[in-house]
Amino acid sequence: MRILICEDSVLLREGLVRLLEDGGHEVVAALPDTSGLPDAVDQHRPELCILDVRLPPTFTDEGIRAAAELRARRPELPVLVLSQYVEERYASELITGHGGALGYLLKDRVADVTEFLESVQRIAGGATVLDPEVVAQLLTRRTQDDRMARLTERERTVLSLIAEGKSNQAIAALLFLSEGSIEKHITSIFQKLGLEPDESGNRRVLAVLAHIERNGGSPQTGSAR
Repeated sequence: MRILICEDSVLLREGLVRLLEDGGHEVVAALPDTSGLPDAVDQHRPELCILDVRLPPTFTDEGIRAAAELRARRPELPVLVLSQYVEERYASELITGHGGALGYLLKDRVADVTEFLESVQRIAGGATVLDPEVVAQLLTRRTQDDRMARLTERERTVLSLIAEGKSNQAIAALLFLSEGSIEKHITSIFQKLGLEPDESGNRRVLAVLAHIERNGGSPQTGSAR
């Protein structure tokens, strides 16, 4: 897979290059900031872009704005955003925005090489993969929403795992339940949230979280564990 990286930390940038190349991928560009990002994307035609949330010169939201612009300009291009902390506002903006496959992971996840490479493959394949910490904060912030209050504890757990990009089979294995039971829980979740069931994992996650975001109040910025 052809991958473009935009990360200001030299150590993390070079580490990602080595990790991805060792995993059989081709890193077509590794940039320290977003100044040359549009041209690099046009020139190298990556199949996935990995960006840090906070990049030079202000180290505020350059990366997230670049990711949003990429998703608007090239909705077919999968984007993986890496963040040091759970930036809930930024995650919300990406989730509710237009675009294709999306990943939002904490940088800690890179340390689990196998899981990280699997996430890269899933995002490139069209899935939405959200860090468990991001999901937890997005859902916890909305627990006062009467739609969320309708869900049982088990349904909230299933919803969180759906938002992490887990398949029905994976959720069943994690919760020691049958796939049929998981399907029933998901049907109940969609009914309680007023959403139509959708078998596409990517659209399913975006629909659930976008619905919560639109109706659950103004997002706030969270912090890391």
